[in-house]
Amino acid sequence: MFVVVVGLGQVGRHVVRTLEWERHDVVAIDQDENAIRYVEEHHDVMTLQGYGASHKVLTAARAHQADLVVTVTNHDEVNLVAALAARKLGAKRAIARVEGREWGAEDDSTGVEYGFLGVDVVFNPKLLLARELAKIAQSHGATQVIDVADDRIEIVSVDLDDTFRRTNTSLARMRIPEGVLVVAIVRDGELRVPGGADVLEPGDRIYLCGEPGQMHKAEDLFTKNREAQRVCIVGGGVIGEALAATLVKDGTEVALIEKDPTRARELSCRLSKVTVIEGDGTDMELLKDNYVGNFDLFAAVSHEDEVNLMAALLAKRVGAKRTATVVHRPDYVDIHHQLGINSVLSPRQLAADHVLRFVREKALKSVATLENGKAQIMEIRALEGARAVDVPVARMQLPKGALLCAVLKPDHVEIPRGDTLIQAGDTVIALATSRAYDKLEALFKQRAF
Repeated sequence: MFVVVVGLGQVGRHVVRTLEWERHDVVAIDQDENAIRYVEEHHDVMTLQGYGASHKVLTAARAHQADLVVTVTNHDEVNLVAALAARKLGAKRAIARVEGREWGAEDDSTGVEYGFLGVDVVFNPKLLLARELAKIAQSHGATQVIDVADDRIEIVSVDLDDTFRRTNTSLARMRIPEGVLVVAIVRDGELRVPGGADVLEPGDRIYLCGEPGQMHKAEDLFTKNREAQRVCIVGGGVIGEALAATLVKDGTEVALIEKDPTRARELSCRLSKVTVIEGDGTDMELLKDNYVGNFDLFAAVSHEDEVNLMAALLAKRVGAKRTATVVHRPDYVDIHHQLGINSVLSPRQLAADHVLRFVREKALKSVATLENGKAQIMEIRALEGARAVDVPVARMQLPKGALLCAVLKPDHVEIPRGDTLIQAGDTVIALATSRAYDKLEALFKQRAF
């Protein structure tokens, strides 16, 4: 596939790296000489320095021949104009990132809009992130919630703490609800695909895959947490406002701390059911005075990583049950985890994952990255003639590091067993480590005769 990437910030570089690894043809565009130099030094792709929305620059990049044009600069208007210009030139598809609430439907909280201004897909990673945080708040202790297959399947991660008591019970003997499967275990930083004989330990992070209606029951096996009835948010930007608006619709009590007086007053008028507090989220006395220790979830979602980390650590000190932070710099993610933050979300990673859903071949419809690239969740359509079709799972010769998590039939969802048959047209949710990815994908490709 030939892909043109406009914008070489954190998201753009991550997309370029993944496209190069998957051996796609790439042209990378940016105005910044340093950004171009970085990509040239670290990646074997073509580069072009210039204004990404320029007709001349896009023509030089052969956007008219592109299978996909991805526009992910830090400027919404540039992204939209560049994507639209590429489509007008003849690009087959274009996807644009925006981060403001000015673009798209006013009442659209999903973060994705199709066909906006003639661009195939316009997505807002901040709104997508707010949606995921809302699902975390509504979960029974999940630290991450990923929706796949048009929300028919959820992938959730749960951290096992010292209260976990089933340390002598194998996965095969656990009474995990029907329709849910443990698909990965992370222990001491290593991710592996489990078998029925595996035993879990406090300190593990596990990933569950299954039907959303069964997920609360499954989470209850591993954690004592419940839905957050009270949530405190630090940061009244796009993420904070969208998260607060989503939660109050479901009856959650929400307090929002915003430092800027003008913005705080604006939010107070727009979010009538939210308690808006003007102040600094890293002020210990402010947190104590507003009884933050009594909240079920504390989410720090400002645009400053250091503020988010400090606010979450102080909230933990005053007694907040669960903490979540937004991290914009990728090298800060592990630090937040190491310091005990329960949920750490990256707009960069989320944006890159969303872009890459539109890069894969037809058989592979979407993807999400786990544990900073240690594994991927794939949504694969089984094609007629593929090696995996009409073969029992037990005889499929899955590569080591791969697991079939769910099979979506037209009218129901199956958790695969050894005798499960995958038929042409079925959608398969699968997990694969980096080593197993290509071999697993090959099972679902059409064979050449």
